[in-house]
Amino acid sequence: GNQIGAAFWQTISGEHGLDGSGVYNGTSDLQLERMNVYFNEASNNKYVPRAVLVDLEPGTMDAVRAGPFG
Repeated sequence: GNQIGAAFWQTISGEHGLDGSGVYNGTSDLQLERMNVYFNEASNNKYVPRAVLVDLEPGTMDAVRAGPFG
């Protein structure tokens, strides 16, 4: 489940023009529309996903954290 969640956030980030650190690098104002549905704007104009991933198996979360959006 968490690997699917991580893939979802990678896809949504790309659709909204965000890089792996949450910085907007998009080219269209359309990418900024409804950004608050999935992301909160943090300091320094960075966006963070509105999600909490939880798992009892440490290996799963280690794999998610080791990915580009971990």
